[in-house]
Amino acid sequence: MTRTGRLVVGVTGASGGIYAIRFLRQAAQSFREIYYICSDQAIQVMQTELGMEVARETLSAKTLLGYEWDGLKILNPRDYFSPPASGSFRHDGMVIIPCSMGTLGRIAQGVSDDLMTRAADVCLKERRPLILVVRETPFNLVHLRNMVQAAEAGAVILPANPSFYNRPQTLEEAVDTVVARVLQNLGVEQRIVPEWGMNES
Repeated sequence: MTRTGRLVVGVTGASGGIYAIRFLRQAAQSFREIYYICSDQAIQVMQTELGMEVARETLSAKTLLGYEWDGLKILNPRDYFSPPASGSFRHDGMVIIPCSMGTLGRIAQGVSDDLMTRAADVCLKERRPLILVVRETPFNLVHLRNMVQAAEAGAVILPANPSFYNRPQTLEEAVDTVVARVLQNLGVEQRIVPEWGMNES
């Protein structure tokens, strides 16, 4: 597949808004355009968990990345006329980070009730990468079956499970171990976490 330099990012209201922010800031260094879809609940999570003073009306590259960037396209989650709603819009994949169990369930069952789930459905039908960074614990049987069904349809299930072999010293470093795996699964070179068995140099 020819790379377009475009990425679709969905953020749901699952706990773990820090994963979304850390990933977005890394992805902005590797893609020329990011199409950002954020649920109302995700905004509440950013307010609660990260202490961010943000509302849908004030969402911007400045509030999310810390600097102005024209490449970040913030989309209305109800706007089905946005580019990611159509298979004719080419991009390099979609990441939903974090992905709530409700969003996972709708994707697994083919229920496109907003732009995020429609964009995910487009990825599956067009055979484009779809990475679901699921965040819940413990999983019940419905969650597990939905993960299997989404994986069988072509999604990558990448739980927000930090790794510790590189001995992270901060919460951000632990979160970045997940961010690094997401980037690798998109085929993006990352240098934030050393590969297993490789020296940092």
